[in-house]
Amino acid sequence: MNNRNLNPLGHQQITSLSSAVGFTSIPAGTELAVVQAETQNVRFRDDGTNPTASVGIILVANTVYELTPASFAACKFIEVTASAKLNVAFYGTKTA
Repeated sequence: MNNRNLNPLGHQQITSLSSAVGFTSIPAGTELAVVQAETQNVRFRDDGTNPTASVGIILVANTVYELTPASFAACKFIEVTASAKLNVAFYGTKTA
């Protein structure tokens, strides 16, 4: 992250993933979101269609994926197996 000249803007943890959900809030100025599935695998889609437990891009537990602002509004997540969590870190450009 540091080599991209980005500044941390916030974090959220989404724990209710039994149905498709998007980000609960996005800090102003966010240019990158780093998501990590915790405990169980999670699927996501960023084309405006809800993912299901068997359809969507899989985020294997304890791996990270980077999302850009173009997909923030349309991005939805769902757990593959019960008790999944999703951690999200938001980053923006450092100011001088």
